[in-house]
Amino acid sequence: MTEHVVQVDIFWADVAVVGAGPAGLAAAVAAAEAGASVAVVDSAAQPGGQYWRHRPETVIPDPDGRGHHDWDVYLDLRSRFDAARTRGAITYLPGRSVWMAQKHDDGFTLRTTPTLASPTPVATPTLASPTPVAVRGRRLVLCTGGYDRQLPVPGWDLPGVMAAGGIQAFIKANGSLPGRRFVIAGTGPFLLPVAAGIAEAGGTVVAVLEASAPSAWLPHLRAAVGVPEKALEGAGYAATFARHRIPYRTRSVVTEVLGENRAHAVRTARVDSAGRVRPGSERVYDDVDVVGFGWGFTPQLELPVSLGVATRIDADGSLVGVVDSRQESSVPGLFLAGEVTGVGGAALAVLEGLAAGGAAADGTGAPPSSAILPPKAAARAERHRRFARAMHQAHPVPAAWSEWLTPETTVCRCEEVTAGEITAARSELGAADSRSLKSFTRAGMGWCQGRVCGFAASCLAAGNSHPSEPSLAASAKRPLAAPVSIGELAALNDADY
Repeated sequence: MTEHVVQVDIFWADVAVVGAGPAGLAAAVAAAEAGASVAVVDSAAQPGGQYWRHRPETVIPDPDGRGHHDWDVYLDLRSRFDAARTRGAITYLPGRSVWMAQKHDDGFTLRTTPTLASPTPVATPTLASPTPVAVRGRRLVLCTGGYDRQLPVPGWDLPGVMAAGGIQAFIKANGSLPGRRFVIAGTGPFLLPVAAGIAEAGGTVVAVLEASAPSAWLPHLRAAVGVPEKALEGAGYAATFARHRIPYRTRSVVTEVLGENRAHAVRTARVDSAGRVRPGSERVYDDVDVVGFGWGFTPQLELPVSLGVATRIDADGSLVGVVDSRQESSVPGLFLAGEVTGVGGAALAVLEGLAAGGAAADGTGAPPSSAILPPKAAARAERHRRFARAMHQAHPVPAAWSEWLTPETTVCRCEEVTAGEITAARSELGAADSRSLKSFTRAGMGWCQGRVCGFAASCLAAGNSHPSEPSLAASAKRPLAAPVSIGELAALNDADY
């Protein structure tokens, strides 16, 4: 019998970075400029992440940054990133997802696989091959970002319902709209750029529905004043809303998406501060073909949790990684930056990435660096953290959101698990956390592995709007962080990589 031998491409580096968004780009640049060799793995085909997502550079080689904030920051980081690649300090592996991370005495190993449905990236020939690719780094910086947090309502599983971030990504990546007439609903400042982007791209925004109220910011004015650029952004969105006559309704939510084969209308209502519907306030918006929901963001913690980092619950109810002033986690040599340490925006992510990259380069043979940010930059980062805490407190997930549901409302779309089945599992079977729910209802066991329904299911299992840390940690802990082929799993028996 002929022995089957699997060829594996292994990339060695002093510092491995996962993600090429604001935090990942900054971390890679900081580590490379400190003298370390760096390998960057990113699921997208080009740098930028969600915040600086833009049309393919194979189509538009020199994007003008229209519709982006802080584009000058991106251009600076990208120029330094490309320069480091040219001189061999950075190995860039786009179009690949990390499906497993392992800790060793001498560092970390990342096992990667081609990203599903990712366009073929340029300038990295090895990615076109099915050959397994592994990255080994003495230090590891995880900048995996996050994704839109969703709350279910009746009809949210109809075609035409999207995450608010998905709408924005569609516009940025394609230069076109996924529909004609939009309703954007949820809570938080992110609803504003999504609606503004739709209007500037030629779409009609029927209404923006914000569950909170401006008065919720009153206890947090000091934090808001500390980041004046946010007020300037808000003024710009207000001007866009006025120019395009976009209705902005506060203390308002979508309680039901209406339609048979796809969304065509929404039923809305006014709510109190807890999210309870005010009787008699219901209205219907007709002739809607896209509904975008945004309830904040969920940090993508599969890899940090799999490596055993300490976690905590942040001000917005999300599970986040715990780090010190160098952005180092409880696992020695493992650094976290960006939304995995708390959703705080791109400016904070860049500052955290710079700190993490510089600190990760220390001890790898590179010349020693200060690692911690300079005083002015550190103070700016702290102001952004205070602003983020204020934002989360001013735009919480409404405590009574589960009252909008009916027993037949689908919560887990992959496995078609309803709210009634989840509440029955809680009350009759004692399923008070996400892991128990998986056993009794299969909620979170489908294609998305709980990324879409995990927060909502954990809330319903807990019986309130505040899921427990163990429940969220169980939802984030997955043996495989991304879809991977059987062949690549089989290769683990044939190759040491």
